[in-house]
Amino acid sequence: MIPEKMFAQTLREFFSPIGPFLDDETVSEIMINGPDTIFVERGGKLETTNARFSSPDALYAALRNLAQYVGRHFDEHNPVLEARLPDGSRVEAVMPPAAPEGPSVAIRRFAKNTLTVERLIQFQSMTLEAAQTIQSLVLGKQNIIIAGGTASGKTSLLNAISGLISEGDRIVVIEDARELQLQKPHVVPLEAQPPDPKGRGRVTIRDLFKATLRMRPDRIVVGEIRGGEAIDLIQAMTSGHGGCMTTVHANHALDTLHRLETMALMSDVEMPLIALRAQVSSAIDFVVHTSRLSDGSRCVTQIAEITGYEPGGGYSFVDIFTRDYQGKDADGKVLSELVATGALPGCHEYLQRQGYPLPRSLYEAHARRARQ
Repeated sequence: MIPEKMFAQTLREFFSPIGPFLDDETVSEIMINGPDTIFVERGGKLETTNARFSSPDALYAALRNLAQYVGRHFDEHNPVLEARLPDGSRVEAVMPPAAPEGPSVAIRRFAKNTLTVERLIQFQSMTLEAAQTIQSLVLGKQNIIIAGGTASGKTSLLNAISGLISEGDRIVVIEDARELQLQKPHVVPLEAQPPDPKGRGRVTIRDLFKATLRMRPDRIVVGEIRGGEAIDLIQAMTSGHGGCMTTVHANHALDTLHRLETMALMSDVEMPLIALRAQVSSAIDFVVHTSRLSDGSRCVTQIAEITGYEPGGGYSFVDIFTRDYQGKDADGKVLSELVATGALPGCHEYLQRQGYPLPRSLYEAHARRARQ
């Protein structure tokens, strides 16, 4: 058995052409489109690089060593590799025949310093009053979905918001590939596992979810919902497991509900569509939407409360915060601000009684709206 430290050093040598980017904290993503074409992302913007692997074989060797490091197969019969580098960076690689023009790789890097709500406020990703509102919702155990497009900062936002959870809560974290870094004293991390070459040992998100419900969780945090496990999360939320959080690929609060509905239908649980929609609207309390703007910045763009479902009328929601855009400055930076709409969440009295009041500015915005 090769010692892990030695294996990690050897692996780093195979990936030496991109070593400088793996050491650069300003780089958030490394994209390898074959041995001669490598891009990086800095500040939400893509940049070309002069980095090169010496040959296609050198790139294949790096990826196969990575596969060996994580105990997975990567060949023409298993052309997709999901793995992590020793530093925690997430790797997604595809090789022929699935990638006809040669191996393609995306490496998502994560900041060594965990992103916090305070830093999000500093970056103007959200306002102080929005952060205080989210804190009250988290402490009040509202079920929250973080939605957004690819590379919009969903996982980073989930990581930051989960930092608002009470210290005494037992948090079970379920992920397909481990990315979240919850800085809490009582965290139980669970990670899905692919099958071995003989098809044995597979552990799915759904398997972990079912186990989680018997592990006395105060909170269930799912890194990302991508399939039939949506039905398990929805049913957990509607059966007394409050304060659940997860991320979903979606472009708006309404899209989020439709995505959850579609993914729940992928499961083996048969349920009339009208009943499923009623459960979705009952399970999800709030959607926090994040976007990557045209200048590369990542911002919270919507905080919406899900208020119900009416047959024939569809899902209903109320925006509590929306982002107001004012154009761009001379440097191309998008000028915008997350503003309160004047609507109060339906749970505001409940939160008040529980000792988690919403910020006074929300009530002031509500009063101004009532006078208009």
